[in-house]
Amino acid sequence: MSVIASESNPYGDLSPACEAGVVLAEKYACQGPRYTSYPTAPQFRQDFPVEGYKQSLRSNVSRGLEPLSLYIHLPFCQDICYYCACNKIVTRKEGVAREYLTHLQREIELQSEMVGNQRPITQMHWGGGTPTYLDNAEITELMHLLASHFRLLDKGYREYSIEIDPRTINSETIALLKGVGFNRISLGIQDFDPLVQKATNRIQPYNKVAPLVECIRAHGFRSLSFDLIYGLPHQDRITMAETLRKVVSLRPDRIACYNYAHLPERFSSQRAIDRLTLPEPGEKLVLQTMISQTLQEAGYEYIGMDHYVLPTDELALAQPEGRLQRNFQGYSLHMADDLLGMGVSSISQMGDFYLQNESNIEDYYRRIDLNELPIARGFKSSNDDDLRRHIIMSLISDLKFDIADCNRQFNVDFVSDFADELSKLRPMEADGLLKISDSHIHVTQRGRPFLRNICMPFDAYLDTHKGDRPPPRFSATV
Repeated sequence: MSVIASESNPYGDLSPACEAGVVLAEKYACQGPRYTSYPTAPQFRQDFPVEGYKQSLRSNVSRGLEPLSLYIHLPFCQDICYYCACNKIVTRKEGVAREYLTHLQREIELQSEMVGNQRPITQMHWGGGTPTYLDNAEITELMHLLASHFRLLDKGYREYSIEIDPRTINSETIALLKGVGFNRISLGIQDFDPLVQKATNRIQPYNKVAPLVECIRAHGFRSLSFDLIYGLPHQDRITMAETLRKVVSLRPDRIACYNYAHLPERFSSQRAIDRLTLPEPGEKLVLQTMISQTLQEAGYEYIGMDHYVLPTDELALAQPEGRLQRNFQGYSLHMADDLLGMGVSSISQMGDFYLQNESNIEDYYRRIDLNELPIARGFKSSNDDDLRRHIIMSLISDLKFDIADCNRQFNVDFVSDFADELSKLRPMEADGLLKISDSHIHVTQRGRPFLRNICMPFDAYLDTHKGDRPPPRFSATV
């Protein structure tokens, strides 16, 4: 693909499909939620009724045997990546992991007493920060703690995954991760270009990553994911084409491509990035469209919301069967309705409740030392929230929405009750992003990059916010 642009041809010699995608992206570019939940995190409140949540757990005896997903947040990193917007603590101070594990152990004990220790853990994810900041002994200790207080599974269908910074891992640790029960690995690649890596303070050359990939394959992990970011300093069409060539050569099962949001006023580490080295908004749209076209030409399926998977991957197989879900860890198989998050800043989704732990580690420690669940804020969804969540998550996960099924399930007249929302979708239908019939809304292949735009009309909170809080800020939809 030729990518040379000129004043008369700003897109270069992109394919007609790629150029059309850029034009649509320019039209629909705006800010909006990523819909890892609905309602989204800005609606969580500090005056959340925690006692009501605890009472719901005590009264729902049947939930005690239902499957459960676990998320463990491990916030530490040895080095700062300038682009990072995660809740992390950059330190090499001795003893910080030990102090954290001591408090995390108490939270694990408290949560196990609250939600029950017999629910089968069908999914588990360790995120951060850098989970492999823990040494091998600490990784083993944490997994043992979890196995002592929850019903971990040794079944082939389980999904136990961990995020890895390639700079922090070796073949010995990869073998350990497989041995303690992980069967999925996600590598933070971001970009392979040396200048981009230097500008973001994340040096991890291709010739260091490729042997890790071989080692992961040799140990029989069920899937390998790569995370990429576009919009980073010094990225352009030439560097992106080369990064994609290397990524495709390593053939990960899943690829997530995220849009870099430069918000130095919110994330101090981003102040180290020279904004003049960032690609212009129009060029970012070209990069995003290049990524989509290149990966699909390489055989990946675009399942939506920046995620691409091989046709043989379980996510690709599950999507047409309606077995896909989206939550705070992105896309996964729908194997449990409840998600329990533990660790600083982690988020849980339990029945009608969303809960988030203290985001400041000192506050997290203080609450644990008081023998309290470290819940800082939350939200209890209403019937209307449940209905709108069903609509949004159906569109994002299944790429379709069954109107008749919704009417039966929620006792509504969708076409009448959501007439305003449907009117907002009509221009998108005219642009070929979706198809609306009497029975269904279908997202087209062309509409997959615009899922956030398609969902936003159904979000009742976008145009309303309380006077005591500023309106939420979101990332760019494309």
